[in-house]
Amino acid sequence: MSVSSIPGRRRRLNKTQKLSVAGISAMALAALSFSLVPANADPKPEAAAPASSEPAVFTSVAGTPQAKAVQASIIEQHSTAEQLVKAADLARAKEAAAAKAKAAEAAKIKAEAEAKARAAAKVKAEAVAAKRAETQAASRSEARTPVYANNLDGWIRESLDIMRAHGIPGSYEGLHRNIMRESSGNPNAVNGWDINAQNGTPSCGLLQVIKPTFNAYHVPGTSWNIYDPVANITAAANYAADKYGSMDNVNSAY
Repeated sequence: MSVSSIPGRRRRLNKTQKLSVAGISAMALAALSFSLVPANADPKPEAAAPASSEPAVFTSVAGTPQAKAVQASIIEQHSTAEQLVKAADLARAKEAAAAKAKAAEAAKIKAEAEAKARAAAKVKAEAVAAKRAETQAASRSEARTPVYANNLDGWIRESLDIMRAHGIPGSYEGLHRNIMRESSGNPNAVNGWDINAQNGTPSCGLLQVIKPTFNAYHVPGTSWNIYDPVANITAAANYAADKYGSMDNVNSAY
């Protein structure tokens, strides 16, 4: 609602509007003065005329061109003043709308920036959490990984774990007993006199396995070196399981 539409309130006029109203008032006063002059009055009397006994007659000037021009000017200036007020109101409304739109755009940009910052922080936090979980999992896995001694006891225990993973039967006692009979626990032992040696394939390692048998019964995950203690034990145990059911059933040369 504009100020002019509120009962009991007066609109403040700017400088242009005040000048317009002053001009209207001046022209209205001039029109009033002009209407009080008799139509037959002589603007420059040369001599005083004798007073007439008849009453003076004044003619109306409302319909004269001058009166009409004054009336038209007043109406035009009033319309111009109204237009100025409306134009000022429209300009203020446009300024307010522009300011509101600018504030909304700034708020939108700020909200988008904050959303991007939150998304980046979330991604970073997830990456940190994933890295931490990976590190913890690796630590737990390392903690669960058994450490075997580099001796006969450790070789047998490591071989047993690998055998269980591959479903190869055998016990600590059966492996240890056959190892001590075949090589006395020496992983580099070589039989250079039996029939296998005579055929060019000597028995080697803790359980005295020939190369063709080692290659045929090699267990994945172990070394391909026939002298490797763990690889030699697991390959021999795999062969014994296939031929005798288990190394536990072997009590002599096999």
